Amino acid sequence: MNFLPTDIPDVILIEPRVRGDERGFFMETYQAQNFAAAGIDAVFVQDNHSRSRRSILRGLHYQIRQAQGKLVRVVAGEIFDVVVDLRRSSRYCGKWVGVHLSAENKRQVWIPPGFAHGFYVLSESADFIYKVTDYYAPQWERTLSWNDPTVGIEWPLIADADHPDGEPPQLSAKDSQGLPFSQLELY
Repeated sequence: MNFLPTDIPDVILIEPRVRGDERGFFMETYQAQNFAAAGIDAVFVQDNHSRSRRSILRGLHYQIRQAQGKLVRVVAGEIFDVVVDLRRSSRYCGKWVGVHLSAENKRQVWIPPGFAHGFYVLSESADFIYKVTDYYAPQWERTLSWNDPTVGIEWPLIADADHPDGEPPQLSAKDSQGLPFSQLELY
């Protein structure tokens, strides 16, 4: 596996070694010793799987207590995955990183605790799988507004004849109530 720092060095892009032939392919998606050697010695407590349709935007979520580290990947379809640093002590606080994840490129992203996370579906549908380092605690969940101008995420919204600048994303009721960065509880 190749472990590549992003513009926020604690967020790591992981490119697996894929071995394939006419029968298909094989790759390791997680191996504790390799991750520890790359500085990721997280203990995962839960695996999650979600499926979303085209133009769905999920997030940007975080838990202010029971903060979760996440190892994320896509096994069907394609998304634009985004993380925002919410650690007060970080020189990157308020900055974001976006990465294209797809079944085709097989990339993963390690997101340490202290970040808001979300994604936008670019394909007809996408299956998103992720490991977390702490359990879901809805009482501590918070949401950063997906289009907060202070953060300035450049979402690759899907354009069509009716929406040349990009089709508005479909949000859950909860996600449409996300707060601006200036009102967030930070770590």
